[in-house]
Amino acid sequence: MMMDSALMAVKPEIALVIFGMVLLIYGAFRGDGSARVTLGLAFVALAVAAIFLLCPPYGGGLGSAPVVHVFDRMLVQDGFARFVKLILLIASGLSLVMSWSYLREEKLARPEYPVLVLFATLGMMLMVSANDFLALYVGLELQSLALYVLAAFRRDDTKSSEAGLKYFVLGALSSGLILYGISLIYGYAGTTQFAALAPLLGGTPPLGVLFGLVFICAAMAFKVAAVPFHMWAPDVYEGAPTPITAFFAAAPKVAALALFTRILMQPMAGLTPQWQQIIVFTAVASMLVGSFGGLMQGNFKRLMAYSSIANAGYALIGLAIGKEAGIQALLIYLSIYYLNTLGAFGVLLCLRRNGKAVEQISDLSGIAKSNPLFAVAMVIFMFSLAGVPPLAGFLGKYFIFLAAVQAQMVWIAIIGVLSSVIAAFYYLRIIKVMYFDKPIGSLDPLADRGLHAVVGLAAILMLVMIVWPTPIIDSALIAARSLIGG
Repeated sequence: MMMDSALMAVKPEIALVIFGMVLLIYGAFRGDGSARVTLGLAFVALAVAAIFLLCPPYGGGLGSAPVVHVFDRMLVQDGFARFVKLILLIASGLSLVMSWSYLREEKLARPEYPVLVLFATLGMMLMVSANDFLALYVGLELQSLALYVLAAFRRDDTKSSEAGLKYFVLGALSSGLILYGISLIYGYAGTTQFAALAPLLGGTPPLGVLFGLVFICAAMAFKVAAVPFHMWAPDVYEGAPTPITAFFAAAPKVAALALFTRILMQPMAGLTPQWQQIIVFTAVASMLVGSFGGLMQGNFKRLMAYSSIANAGYALIGLAIGKEAGIQALLIYLSIYYLNTLGAFGVLLCLRRNGKAVEQISDLSGIAKSNPLFAVAMVIFMFSLAGVPPLAGFLGKYFIFLAAVQAQMVWIAIIGVLSSVIAAFYYLRIIKVMYFDKPIGSLDPLADRGLHAVVGLAAILMLVMIVWPTPIIDSALIAARSLIGG
């Protein structure tokens, strides 16, 4: 019976494993001609995993199902994990839908692409459910190895190869940091299980444990592209193919922030005064570097990299608070951020000129006249990222800053507001280029209904969430309580 309950709780992960292995073998035998079928089946795999996640007895919404520990308590299925996993599955599915036309036009349509996305998503889901540092590391590396290959997916392009190499080298460094941190904590505590560590790491911890905490925080800061470990993001975002950049900016970012949150709020909960200082510094530095760094960018993807750095800072404010309200605000923010990001990259993918993908901000000149719907969608996403009401991005920042004020951290909320004002300049610059600059040439028609549907859906949700935010707010609260209570 215990094995049956364990299998029931990890049905989404099992579905991804089975589909991933089958598609890997199918693609190997059928070759590049199977790319479209493989991509479609990968989307089906993500949909099946999402259905398993939401179905009772271990789904039943996002937080009402029981907490289940599986594989000798190595993994946990709780409300927090279910909430984040649903975001990951949706983000990965939308990324696959967005990618087909680009891969076809750039002659990159190969079956390994959707398989890599599936295994990366599987790694992220294991990360989010990790209840032991060993399980955490396995999930982290499964995700990372797939992402290294995806970053360098365009093998004949120098920038893509450079992006993959930089991401691999720095990723290997972060893996070493987290392993060293885990070894220090294990050496002093004698266990790697989160539940067993929590009561041991309270009070005045040994100096070695604090060093382990610092190493783990540094490694996780790299994974979320937070300052001072953000240097890889602009180059990787620019060098990777655009749909892969969109995937990087959405799913892995959410997974890494969720994992960071679980580590600090469960096994490291007793060390809150120590890690809170680190997170506060990282949040403030990320907001400022992301806001100022994006001001002079001419490449849209590099600009979005600095935007993601700033957004990591805003999300980390919720974690720095270290309370239920802060975690709820963080989850609300992530629920909105990934749709904003995918929508903005979706508009970019819809625009091609002379058979080539559009990447420079100047390439958007005057598209409001030739492609008014795309321009309106981009306006929605840019204003939402800037936190302008009445769009959903305002809701995310409102909850983050409100939680900071309620936690007597008014000063960090003020810095967040000021950095949002600074970042609004480069979001507004994109709108100015679209509506007031002269067109520099006609755009190629792109009849990809799936891509258009993703952009339209994301834009509509940015408008609807502010009017009807209750489902997100309530689900985030249940997820936060599940994490704090776990």
